[in-house]
Amino acid sequence: MLLGMLFEHGTYKKLYSYKHLINGFAVHMSPEQAETLQRAPGVKSVERDWKVRKLTTHTPQFLGLPTGVWPTGGGFDRAGEDIVIGFVDSGIYPHHPSFATHNTEPYGPVPKYRGKCEVDPDTKRNFCNGKIIGAQHFAEGAKAAKAFNPTIDFDSPMDGDGHGSHTAAIAAGNNGIPVRIHGHEFGKASGMAPRARIAVYKALYRLFGGFVSDVVAAIDQAVHDGVDILSLSVGPNSPPATTKTTYLNPFDVTLLAAVKAGIFVAQAAGNGGPFPKTLVSYSPWITSVAAAIDDRRYKNHLTLANGKFLAGIGLSPATHANRTFTLVAANDVLLDSSVVKYSPTDCQRPELLNKNLVEGNILLCGYSFNFVVGTASVKKVSETAKSLGAAGFVLAVESVSPGTKFDPVPVGIPGILITDVTKSMDLINYYNISTSRDWTGRVKSFKATGSIGDGLMPILHKSAPQVALFSARGPNIKDFSFQDADLLKPDILAPGALIWAAWSPNGTDEANYVGEGFAMISGTSMAAPHIAGIAALVKQKHPHWSPAAIKSALMTTSTTLDRAGRPLKAQQYSETDAMKLVAATPFDYGSGHVSPRAALDPGLIFDAGYEDYLGFLCTTPGIDKNEIKNYTNLPCNYTLSHPSNLNTPSITVAHLVKTQIVTRTVTNVAEEETYMITARMQPAIAIEVNPPAMTIKPGASRKFTVTLSVRSVTGSYSFGEICMKGSRGHKVRIPVVSQGYRR
Repeated sequence: MLLGMLFEHGTYKKLYSYKHLINGFAVHMSPEQAETLQRAPGVKSVERDWKVRKLTTHTPQFLGLPTGVWPTGGGFDRAGEDIVIGFVDSGIYPHHPSFATHNTEPYGPVPKYRGKCEVDPDTKRNFCNGKIIGAQHFAEGAKAAKAFNPTIDFDSPMDGDGHGSHTAAIAAGNNGIPVRIHGHEFGKASGMAPRARIAVYKALYRLFGGFVSDVVAAIDQAVHDGVDILSLSVGPNSPPATTKTTYLNPFDVTLLAAVKAGIFVAQAAGNGGPFPKTLVSYSPWITSVAAAIDDRRYKNHLTLANGKFLAGIGLSPATHANRTFTLVAANDVLLDSSVVKYSPTDCQRPELLNKNLVEGNILLCGYSFNFVVGTASVKKVSETAKSLGAAGFVLAVESVSPGTKFDPVPVGIPGILITDVTKSMDLINYYNISTSRDWTGRVKSFKATGSIGDGLMPILHKSAPQVALFSARGPNIKDFSFQDADLLKPDILAPGALIWAAWSPNGTDEANYVGEGFAMISGTSMAAPHIAGIAALVKQKHPHWSPAAIKSALMTTSTTLDRAGRPLKAQQYSETDAMKLVAATPFDYGSGHVSPRAALDPGLIFDAGYEDYLGFLCTTPGIDKNEIKNYTNLPCNYTLSHPSNLNTPSITVAHLVKTQIVTRTVTNVAEEETYMITARMQPAIAIEVNPPAMTIKPGASRKFTVTLSVRSVTGSYSFGEICMKGSRGHKVRIPVVSQGYRR
């Protein structure tokens, strides 16, 4: 009615009505029309649509689920039963064995879920099967922006990318699915909650990511349909420039309404690490997940006839035992010197190379910038080598820009990527010394020989977990001028590097996995569904817990130690090599690495609800009170006197002057227990907790205070923690972060 009154019919297009979480609509119109709309009576706010991006197995064993968690919920064939996880992602490939129902006990209906299942326009088949219980897609914003291409993006919930199938399988994929690529089995894949149901809300697309108008429509629908948990491997490209605060953009406010409706939200923290302030998940009601590398590494080696042993990576079989093979460089086996313009050393085009010279030998190729930008791929090198009859291939990295990360890629023939530049030089020098040439530079005889080892077996390391290089780091920011927030982010660390999971065979975003049924990829995108799936297990055990209670259980029971019992390390750039390890802080991992078994029985929880989050917003300086009222329709009657007083399982005072007292309330979710409370902090800030001990009855809540005082001004943050040790063995731990200032 409003649009019809203001504008001529046909000059605009309404895309969505948002009915459930925010009261509003999306419309495609000109900037002038948007200004007119902004001035219309009754219109509270107008926001320009913006782009978002995807934040791009072995982990159940690493997390101890099969032995420690699934048996308590009735085994893996009951783990997550009747919990619905909603995925706002790139859709799903419904025919994947990770989502199949033919080998499982039949799934009954979920009475509280009322989502719908779209039908594939091409095959006329329904996307749902009892495991997948909802499948819808949202593309109006993408279509209005002319970014949508139906031939590759699929005008249906079909995954045109692979990302959505991957995240869904991590959280809720079937247990015991063999991961087979090129005839080799890399183990069995399983979701965290293998019996949970999957509800798909496709709003992300292959090349461009997505638009907030579509993402908000997807979340709005998911909550209305009755999902229990939302998994979001998506975030803004940068802090919102129009709204002054990060917490009050339409995306975060929609999620606040979802949490008000009782839905737990896991969101990827972002992949902008290892630089500070790179998070794209800001708000206290969301669980922001950082990515760790787990204990599994793949290594391989190239042995040269001169006795040198060059380490590298390559998920490949070995060349024939007890034999060496002649090495031939791509540059020396060109069919014709004029093809140099096609960068033949990348080995992407078999037709440029002489099959007679390559056959039976190991082909040497160069890892150029084309591999970094994705126009060349390791998969293609292996296909080139195979089609020329090579015994194997070597890709040598001759120069490396800081922070380039090399992931092992599964290939069907012997192959290795030498990532260390000095090792590549050893190889090139040996090749040049052994190869005799005529006066024009043409090779007279190839004499360099070598063999490639077996890279298919993983090595399990004790130095895990570690914070992955790419994982976004704190401190959290509260506005687009990058002011520090009194709120710690990320919240928690979960596996996110080299994760094997389902892939869509028509997905094309990862050149190395085109046409494959599984992919091993990295990103905080992979970490978020680990937390979504583990949250499903917690909710299955405690169906009436609030989203904040589930988040608290995950955070306070997490660990800051690695498998060897040493403090967690974080991957960081170094001045010389591509990477070094440094001591990790809460800005890297939040409260620590998730421990699913402990999370089922946390002892105490830090609970919070909608009013608490409103109080936090109303207390944060620099937020316009009218803006809060526009989004929530509630006045600021409720304040916490300081945002640090929000009852979160972490304490952050970004700007501490002299002394500040922070309060927290804990609720006992176990039997009566007496807790001793201790606190420690780096020396620049003094910390004191009161009372030092408390006895809490089941279901009861108790307050405690934490006093922080500036001892010395250092110009950097100090880190610490509060530990509550219970007489029945519960351990509750929360991180404390603060920076002292002079008056």
